[in-house]
Amino acid sequence: MQEEIATVGGGCFWCVEAVFQRVKGVRLVESGYSGGKTSNPTYEQICRGDSQHAEVVRIHFDPAVITYPELLEIFFTTHDPTTLNQQGNDVGTQYRSVIYTHSEEQMQIAKKVMHDMAAVWDAPIVTELLEAPIFYVAEDYHQNYFVNNPNQPYCAYVVAPKVDKLRKHHADKLK
Repeated sequence: MQEEIATVGGGCFWCVEAVFQRVKGVRLVESGYSGGKTSNPTYEQICRGDSQHAEVVRIHFDPAVITYPELLEIFFTTHDPTTLNQQGNDVGTQYRSVIYTHSEEQMQIAKKVMHDMAAVWDAPIVTELLEAPIFYVAEDYHQNYFVNNPNQPYCAYVVAPKVDKLRKHHADKLK
Protein backbone atom coordinates (compact mmCIF):
# COMPACT_ATOMS: atom_id res chain seq x y z
CA MET A 1 0.00 0.00 0.00
CA GLN A 2 1.20 3.47 -0.86
CA GLU A 3 0.62 6.16 1.70
CA GLU A 4 0.17 9.90 1.56
CA ILE A 5 -0.71 12.37 4.27
CA ALA A 6 -3.35 15.09 4.23
CA THR A 7 -3.83 17.60 7.04
CA VAL A 8 -7.10 19.52 7.41
CA GLY A 9 -9.05 21.37 10.06
CA GLY A 10 -12.76 22.05 9.91
CA GLY A 11 -13.85 22.94 13.42
CA CYS A 12 -13.62 20.49 16.28
CA PHE A 13 -11.22 17.69 15.41
CA TRP A 14 -13.59 15.11 16.89
CA CYS A 15 -15.98 15.80 13.99
CA VAL A 16 -13.35 15.75 11.26
CA GLU A 17 -11.72 12.63 12.68
CA ALA A 18 -15.06 10.78 12.84
CA VAL A 19 -15.79 11.58 9.20
CA PHE A 20 -12.45 10.48 7.77
CA GLN A 21 -12.20 7.32 9.87
CA ARG A 22 -15.14 6.00 7.83
CA VAL A 23 -13.61 6.62 4.38
CA LYS A 24 -12.27 3.76 2.25
CA GLY A 25 -8.53 4.04 1.74
CA VAL A 26 -7.92 5.95 4.97
CA ARG A 27 -5.54 3.94 7.15
CA LEU A 28 -5.21 6.27 10.16
CA VAL A 29 -6.62 9.59 11.36
CA GLU A 30 -4.81 11.45 14.14
CA SER A 31 -6.28 14.43 15.95
CA GLY A 32 -3.83 17.20 16.76
CA TYR A 33 -2.79 20.82 16.64
CA SER A 34 -1.03 22.81 13.95
CA GLY A 35 -0.44 26.32 12.67
CA GLY A 36 0.35 28.09 15.93
CA LYS A 37 3.33 29.42 17.82
CA THR A 38 3.47 27.17 20.89
CA SER A 39 5.58 24.01 20.92
CA ASN A 40 3.79 20.93 22.27
CA PRO A 41 0.56 22.78 23.08
CA THR A 42 -2.02 21.39 25.48
CA TYR A 43 -5.75 21.20 24.86
CA GLU A 44 -6.25 23.88 27.51
CA GLN A 45 -3.91 26.26 25.63
CA ILE A 46 -5.76 25.52 22.40
CA CYS A 47 -9.15 26.18 24.00
CA ARG A 48 -8.00 29.51 25.43
CA GLY A 49 -6.65 30.53 22.03
CA ASP A 50 -3.22 31.19 23.54
CA SER A 51 -1.29 28.96 21.16
CA GLN A 52 -2.84 30.15 17.87
CA HIS A 53 -3.02 26.52 16.70
CA ALA A 54 -5.98 25.05 14.85
CA GLU A 55 -7.54 21.72 15.77
CA VAL A 56 -6.65 19.53 12.79
CA VAL A 57 -6.48 15.92 11.72
CA ARG A 58 -3.63 14.20 9.96
CA ILE A 59 -5.01 11.64 7.53
CA HIS A 60 -2.86 8.72 6.33
CA PHE A 61 -4.40 7.40 3.13
CA ASP A 62 -3.80 5.14 0.15
CA PRO A 63 -4.06 7.29 -3.02
CA ALA A 64 -4.83 4.17 -5.08
CA VAL A 65 -8.11 3.85 -3.13
CA ILE A 66 -9.02 7.48 -2.30
CA THR A 67 -7.40 10.43 -4.02
CA TYR A 68 -6.38 13.71 -2.45
CA PRO A 69 -9.02 15.63 -4.45
CA GLU A 70 -11.69 13.18 -3.25
CA LEU A 71 -10.59 13.70 0.37
CA LEU A 72 -10.86 17.46 -0.09
CA GLU A 73 -14.32 17.16 -1.63
CA ILE A 74 -15.40 15.21 1.46
CA PHE A 75 -13.80 17.88 3.64
CA PHE A 76 -15.71 20.68 1.89
CA THR A 77 -19.07 18.91 2.05
CA THR A 78 -18.92 17.89 5.72
CA HIS A 79 -18.10 21.29 7.27
CA ASP A 80 -18.90 24.93 6.49
CA PRO A 81 -15.82 26.53 4.88
CA THR A 82 -17.50 29.95 4.73
CA THR A 83 -17.52 30.80 8.45
CA LEU A 84 -14.37 32.43 9.77
CA ASN A 85 -13.06 30.84 12.97
CA GLN A 86 -16.33 29.04 13.64
CA GLN A 87 -18.22 25.80 13.10
CA GLY A 88 -21.70 25.96 14.57
CA ASN A 89 -21.44 26.90 18.25
CA ASP A 90 -17.67 26.25 18.30
CA VAL A 91 -16.12 29.71 18.00
CA GLY A 92 -12.43 30.68 18.05
CA THR A 93 -9.36 30.59 15.84
CA GLN A 94 -8.75 26.97 16.89
CA TYR A 95 -11.88 26.05 14.89
CA ARG A 96 -10.81 27.72 11.65
CA SER A 97 -11.16 25.94 8.33
CA VAL A 98 -7.69 25.06 7.07
CA ILE A 99 -5.85 22.86 4.61
CA TYR A 100 -2.15 22.29 5.28
CA THR A 101 -0.43 20.84 2.22
CA HIS A 102 2.52 18.46 2.20
CA SER A 103 3.76 19.10 -1.35
CA GLU A 104 3.50 21.56 -4.21
CA GLU A 105 1.21 19.06 -5.96
CA GLN A 106 -1.17 19.05 -2.98
CA MET A 107 -1.11 22.87 -2.96
CA GLN A 108 -2.15 23.04 -6.63
CA ILE A 109 -4.83 20.38 -6.18
CA ALA A 110 -6.20 22.17 -3.10
CA LYS A 111 -6.41 25.48 -5.00
CA LYS A 112 -8.35 23.79 -7.81
CA VAL A 113 -10.73 21.96 -5.46
CA MET A 114 -11.34 25.18 -3.49
CA HIS A 115 -12.12 26.99 -6.74
CA ASP A 116 -14.49 24.24 -7.86
CA MET A 117 -16.21 23.99 -4.46
CA ALA A 118 -16.81 27.75 -4.35
CA ALA A 119 -19.77 27.17 -6.67
CA VAL A 120 -21.41 24.95 -4.03
CA TRP A 121 -21.50 27.61 -1.31
CA ASP A 122 -23.56 30.82 -1.15
CA ALA A 123 -20.78 32.73 0.61
CA PRO A 124 -17.03 32.95 -0.11
CA ILE A 125 -14.81 30.13 1.14
CA VAL A 126 -12.52 31.37 3.92
CA THR A 127 -10.47 28.18 4.28
CA GLU A 128 -6.82 28.92 5.04
CA LEU A 129 -4.44 27.21 2.59
CA LEU A 130 -0.80 26.91 3.68
CA GLU A 131 2.17 24.57 3.61
CA ALA A 132 2.00 22.11 6.48
CA PRO A 133 3.63 23.40 9.66
CA ILE A 134 4.63 21.15 12.56
CA PHE A 135 1.85 18.79 13.66
CA TYR A 136 1.45 18.02 17.36
CA VAL A 137 -0.57 14.92 18.20
CA ALA A 138 -3.36 15.72 20.65
CA GLU A 139 -3.69 14.02 24.01
CA ASP A 140 -4.68 10.33 23.94
CA TYR A 141 -8.25 10.94 25.10
CA HIS A 142 -8.92 12.96 21.92
CA GLN A 143 -8.01 10.06 19.63
CA ASN A 144 -10.96 8.00 18.33
CA TYR A 145 -13.20 10.28 20.38
CA PHE A 146 -16.49 9.60 18.60
CA VAL A 147 -15.83 5.85 18.49
CA ASN A 148 -15.11 5.84 22.22
CA ASN A 149 -17.86 8.30 23.27
CA PRO A 150 -20.83 7.90 20.88
CA ASN A 151 -23.42 8.77 23.53
CA GLN A 152 -21.66 11.85 24.86
CA PRO A 153 -24.02 14.82 24.14
CA TYR A 154 -21.53 16.71 21.91
CA CYS A 155 -21.01 13.55 19.86
CA ALA A 156 -24.72 12.87 19.55
CA TYR A 157 -25.69 16.42 18.57
CA VAL A 158 -22.64 17.75 16.70
CA VAL A 159 -20.40 14.90 15.51
CA ALA A 160 -23.12 12.46 14.41
CA PRO A 161 -24.72 14.96 11.96
CA LYS A 162 -21.32 15.41 10.26
CA VAL A 163 -21.03 11.65 9.86
CA ASP A 164 -24.58 11.65 8.45
CA LYS A 165 -23.50 14.25 5.85
CA LEU A 166 -20.72 11.90 4.80
CA ARG A 167 -23.22 9.04 4.40
CA LYS A 168 -25.61 11.25 2.44
CA HIS A 169 -23.10 12.86 0.06
CA HIS A 170 -20.34 10.22 -0.22
CA ALA A 171 -21.89 6.81 0.43
CA ASP A 172 -19.70 5.30 -2.28
CA LYS A 173 -16.59 6.27 -0.29
CA LEU A 174 -17.57 4.54 2.95
CA LYS A 175 -15.65 1.58 4.39
